Amino acid sequence: MVKNCLFLLGALLFAVTSLQSVQAEPASNIEDDYVTTEDIIEDIVFPTIDKKVIEKYGSEDAFGWQLSRIVGIDYNNNHSYDLSMQIKIDIKDNPHKFTEDLVKVRIYPSCDSEKIECDHGFKIEMLDYKQLTQ
Repeated sequence: MVKNCLFLLGALLFAVTSLQSVQAEPASNIEDDYVTTEDIIEDIVFPTIDKKVIEKYGSEDAFGWQLSRIVGIDYNNNHSYDLSMQIKIDIKDNPHKFTEDLVKVRIYPSCDSEKIECDHGFKIEMLDYKQLTQ
């Protein structure tokens, strides 16, 4: 009787485990997913800078902008960061011509902490915008 029960239990276990199969998904290539700190910062501040570029150059004249380099990052006592970036704006009329501008934005990360006396949501504000080349 015990042998029959063990045999039945073994056959049932074999049937259940052989029916379960998992298809492995191909792993993503880490080299294709590589991003830099500049890429992350650009994604965060893109809408704010985009609005300012359109305001300065108009949607007809400017073809697009891209981050040239980060000039500086400063931490403020109010738990915000001042980010200065140099951007390159392509001119629509001449694809080989571009202008460089200096943009300074303040980033308020989302914060709700009694320890550091901070209570504000995520916010980005434009502090300064200078045209470096004409």
